[in-house]
Amino acid sequence: MFETQLLIGGADRPAAAGRSFDRIDPLSGQVATRAAAASVADANAAADAAAAAYPAWAALGPNARRALLLKAADALAARAADFRATMQAEIGATAAWAGFNVHLASGMLREAASMTTQIGGEVIPSDKPGCLAMATREPVGVVLGIAPWNAPVILGTRAVAMPLACGNSVVLKASELCPATHRLIATAIQEAGLPPGVINVVSNAPADAPEVVAALIAHKAVRRVNFTGSTRVGRVVAELAARQLKPVLLELGGKAPLLVLDDADLDEAVKAAAFGAFMNQGQICMSTERIVVDNAVGDDFVRRFAAKATSMPAGDPRQGNVALGALVNPEAVDRILDLVDEAVRQGAKLVAGGTRDGAVMAATVLDHVSPEMRIYHEESFGPVACVVRVDGDDAAVASANDTEYGLSAAVFSRNIPRALGVARRIESGICHINGPTVHDEAQMPFGGVKASGYGRFGGKAGIEQFTELRWITLETQPGHYPI
Repeated sequence: MFETQLLIGGADRPAAAGRSFDRIDPLSGQVATRAAAASVADANAAADAAAAAYPAWAALGPNARRALLLKAADALAARAADFRATMQAEIGATAAWAGFNVHLASGMLREAASMTTQIGGEVIPSDKPGCLAMATREPVGVVLGIAPWNAPVILGTRAVAMPLACGNSVVLKASELCPATHRLIATAIQEAGLPPGVINVVSNAPADAPEVVAALIAHKAVRRVNFTGSTRVGRVVAELAARQLKPVLLELGGKAPLLVLDDADLDEAVKAAAFGAFMNQGQICMSTERIVVDNAVGDDFVRRFAAKATSMPAGDPRQGNVALGALVNPEAVDRILDLVDEAVRQGAKLVAGGTRDGAVMAATVLDHVSPEMRIYHEESFGPVACVVRVDGDDAAVASANDTEYGLSAAVFSRNIPRALGVARRIESGICHINGPTVHDEAQMPFGGVKASGYGRFGGKAGIEQFTELRWITLETQPGHYPI
């Protein structure tokens, strides 16, 4: 069992009155982590500590911040084995998923480090004689990052890396489902030598989440909020921040379509669809939830895809090398199988999977899914891919856009101009041609449209989210005024 405390002002602290909560291992049913359960007072103390640390951190030169963030990247990478253990215990992750999390997260810290000298501005021509006008980007203060459990090292690191690079101090609100994993991120970053209070971590019991989050958003020192998670909770976060007139970056749910046009390389499409649908048991915001296939190649594609899905082993990742580990809890499997069963009753054909063992669910494929079915519209967030049959490119685009979400998408075709034309008609923040819907790189502008959120993480796009653009003038001649 892992035990974690709050990180406030550079020190480990228990929650008020010693309160804690337990995170249960989804496979064994035993306690995976006992974590400090923060109160509103604890949350405010974390924000106060970040506010106290902010001026000195903001004043630190860009190369000094870069050096510390590079050390943090190395420290995080060195703890790969520790992250694998916490992720397997808390969310049933496979070793491959844990390893990728650490790899990309350390890359995010390195990318953020490279951005410290790219926080630029410009000189703007002024009509006023002798006036030098400048637009400068400056840190905003304290940034609140709220990260989810499904890619915990990646998304927990992403919530704080660019804000730190821009000269802000941060509070990371850890997920109730992976508190030890999120706390370990801060441990690694602290080991790099960041001043006390520059990074703080608050964990809370599930029942306390609404009041803890509300207190952090309302704290006067918190000037920016970034949230990754469900669209339902994202709406709540956005509403709370709007009351305080605080900008929010939201990366929310998805229902990513992968379009297979009639001239697609089916072997490549099958590989990409399987990776996109079943990596991390389909618990990725970019997961391929809908495969929109032209009827001309539909039967051939489904035959190959069902065979691929059936060949993928699922089980306890601690007991062997499996492609699919556990879902976040057994209740998630219940919910997904309800969607599958309902679709089958309404005419969908189950061509692979549909079975379970506790919190483990086999890779599942449904063919002939139609808009009348809930699974066509609802984000399943599990290892189930829905095949939707269409005739022609126009119908494929219409199906791809027939959703409230708009995060990631993919198009497969041997005709690149045709594929690019289709891709540009899809309503999504991200689209890949002849590649999977699941693809992330630290330097890319990552984010969605519609109910998948707004704002962008990554590279120079991230700088815009975590700095304030200011207009500053310098007068070089005596003033002349009408009064």
